[in-house]
Amino acid sequence: MARTITIPAMLDPHVHLRGMEWAHKATFASETAAALAGGYWAVFDMPNTPPSTITLPALERKLGEISAQAVCDWGVYFGAGPIADAATYQAVIGRVCGLKMYNNATTGELLIEDQALREQHYRAWQPQRPIAVHAEGRTVLDILALVRQYRAPTHFCHISLSEEIDYLQAAKEEGLPVTLGVTPHHLYLTEADIPALGAFGLMKPTLKSEADRARLWQAIDSGIVDVIESDHAPHTLIEKAAERPPYGVPGLETTLPLMCLAVRERRLSLERLVDLLANNPRAIFGIAAPPDTYTNVDLNVDYVIERARLRGASGWSPFEGMRVTGKVTGVWIRGRHAYDGENVLVPPGFGRNVVEAAA
Repeated sequence: MARTITIPAMLDPHVHLRGMEWAHKATFASETAAALAGGYWAVFDMPNTPPSTITLPALERKLGEISAQAVCDWGVYFGAGPIADAATYQAVIGRVCGLKMYNNATTGELLIEDQALREQHYRAWQPQRPIAVHAEGRTVLDILALVRQYRAPTHFCHISLSEEIDYLQAAKEEGLPVTLGVTPHHLYLTEADIPALGAFGLMKPTLKSEADRARLWQAIDSGIVDVIESDHAPHTLIEKAAERPPYGVPGLETTLPLMCLAVRERRLSLERLVDLLANNPRAIFGIAAPPDTYTNVDLNVDYVIERARLRGASGWSPFEGMRVTGKVTGVWIRGRHAYDGENVLVPPGFGRNVVEAAA
């Protein structure tokens, strides 16, 4: 017997859809279809796919291509580059979901290690939209110093270490405007899985210890964690088999069933699941759910994650072979039946920029 729950307007604020010069990895069409299969109403795309989204022409290109292809709703980040240009930021603020700043090594060429340049970006950015940061270890403290100085709402992406949780818990207790997300791969995998996974277990931040993983679950239980984000980052099987494989793993289609599994395992409640995957991401980024936008999930369906059943272009998952629970049976967006549990029912270009739609 089906046990169906309804989740309003699921939003993943941290994905790398690829497309453009990396369309061989995946496209805006293939990965927004994967988002629908994963139950998502909308996804927010990061700026480090070439050409990096750090100029107005690069933003125009990305907006044009994603507008033509997306089958779910979406937003894009502007990237913090080598120059902090307040005039450019003023020009893009009504078109992007936030600013992304990379403060530790990651894919692409947007690394900013100079604290003075980081401060220039904090000074130039408009506070209407959050700054999302990649910050690891003690770099978290460097960013918190800027948050303390400028009071800019800042979302810390893919937190993976116990010490990072400690820093951000203290920041919240201090009253700083910070939020944080964690990923399913840091919740369900550890560094002990790397020998078996090989390149399929390589991502940034890297997998951590069992003690770190336990701390993340504890932080979810205590309410410190605000968002479960996939950090969906597809690469081809050929690339992952290379001598120097790239970092990143896909996750849009596996995040919800893994969190439904966590509900069954009594790691979190259904109410907390809805907050982490839907209510909190929308609130953090100031995005209202459109009318008649929701996902139906049958919690009584168990299945094994198999690459043949994935819609994403990369065609693999670090969770392949894992038994999970919770099947997406339908996604409705703005009253339109967009996904029926097996098929995408809307044409390319159906998806809207949620920032411009809210203006």
